Amino acid sequence: MTVEKLTLPSPAKLNLMLHILGRREDGYHELQTLFQFLDYGDELTFAVRDDGVIRLHTEFEGVPHDSNLIVKAAKKLQAQSGCALGIDIWIDKILPMGGGIGGGSSNAATTLLGLNHLWKLGWDLDRLAALGLTLGADVPVFVRGHAAFAEGVGEKLTPENPEEPWYVVLVPQVSVSTAEIFSDPLLTRNSPPIKVRPVPKGNSRNDCLPVVARRYPEVRNALNLLGKFTEAKLTGTGSCVFGGFPNKAEADKVSALLTETLTGFVAKGSNVSMLHRKLQSLL
Repeated sequence: MTVEKLTLPSPAKLNLMLHILGRREDGYHELQTLFQFLDYGDELTFAVRDDGVIRLHTEFEGVPHDSNLIVKAAKKLQAQSGCALGIDIWIDKILPMGGGIGGGSSNAATTLLGLNHLWKLGWDLDRLAALGLTLGADVPVFVRGHAAFAEGVGEKLTPENPEEPWYVVLVPQVSVSTAEIFSDPLLTRNSPPIKVRPVPKGNSRNDCLPVVARRYPEVRNALNLLGKFTEAKLTGTGSCVFGGFPNKAEADKVSALLTETLTGFVAKGSNVSMLHRKLQSLL
């Protein structure tokens, strides 16, 4: 049998704003956020097996093989589709864990889309996104692959087309626990809902920022330093901090100054995920 192999990108995302409207009875929070992708991320390589075995060959420190979202995504898709094929998976990991840029969720979505293609399942995006939601609230936006205004716990998505600037993203060397931030008693939980589309300019606040900045001095420092050059924002519950620039030259200049003491990168904002652009080119 010919081994079918495929390498796909797994992009980062930014939350351009994040408002928390209230806490639900199930403990989750109602929120509104605006997702945009970056042309920057991990890379996953898949090779089809005919024995039904699912194996992730890249080890993650502190994460058992079967607990990894990549493996969970592959096993769920295999079980729900009744597919008899297996898969070997390798990942070139550059996105930080606990950074608020969606690394694990993006990896899961790339796995679902990659296996749907390689196993020739023919599932549509609605079906893949519904399965993705059982893996995590951020997985559906990566499955759908378009910048979106999200409501509920992040699963109700309306496509949006915000500006696509160049971003400087700083990566403080701390992993922020989402559960810890959402359980903080000082977290704002009563932001009024935005009812206008597209999201009006000036709604770039992230309700998690004060809590994260108070708990993590490394994040506070990154916000202060980037804030000297542009509006510095927190993505998700952190730890990554970002700011937009009109062109690559300006972003590169600021990044060069800041990455002397901090870790970071420059990336283009994109309303269509680079994963979807790659998959489209295979059709």
